[in-house]
Amino acid sequence: MKVRELMRTPPVVVSSTTPLKEAARQMRSADIGALIVAEDGKPYGIVTDRDIVVRGLAEGLNPESAPVASVCSKDLTTVSPDADIEVALGLMRERALRRVVVVDWENAPLGIVSLGDLAIAKDARSALGQISQAAPNR
Repeated sequence: MKVRELMRTPPVVVSSTTPLKEAARQMRSADIGALIVAEDGKPYGIVTDRDIVVRGLAEGLNPESAPVASVCSKDLTTVSPDADIEVALGLMRERALRRVVVVDWENAPLGIVSLGDLAIAKDARSALGQISQAAPNR
């Protein structure tokens, strides 16, 4: 199975200057926990809901003005949509990641593959696969 078959598309992309509050609103609106952060049209990093809370709010940053660039993970790991899912799984295992950004040959973001996506693809009946398939609790 290829990454393109299970990546979440389209990705939600925000500018590196987007305020934390706006990023959080976009996550809520799209019912997702991570956004791709871009600078000059290229992936710059990834920001999660946890980043906003732990690196932003808990550190006293102003959510109205602090940019996502101040809290996002900049050591971005990417994968091709044509890569086998085992490649994505290996990267996640090796680097202890929960998500990888899928990019095209020009480094444009195409989607995100999460640990949950891979768990469902590998074994939907496993505990992690079942949890990942469950409806979100709101």
